[in-house]
Amino acid sequence: MLYTLFLGLAAGALAKMITPQQEKGGWVSSIIVGIIGSFVGRSLGGVIGLSGSGLIGSLLLATGGAVLVLFVYHRYLADKLDLPL
Repeated sequence: MLYTLFLGLAAGALAKMITPQQEKGGWVSSIIVGIIGSFVGRSLGGVIGLSGSGLIGSLLLATGGAVLVLFVYHRYLADKLDLPL
């Protein structure tokens, strides 16, 4: 459980640094974005044949998924939902 939270925090923070949008949320939103990104990254990685083995692989997949989540949010959902991500 703690591993998931720390991985989510790291992946969410990295994704927020990578994306060019102005992010409003704090560390809680980074954890949420990172955990959702981890799920998305693992799912897409499984479809295309990538597996995130170990800490670095898991972090890369989670960060990639979190960047994708933030992209979709800012591109299509930000005006409709108005969440502090």
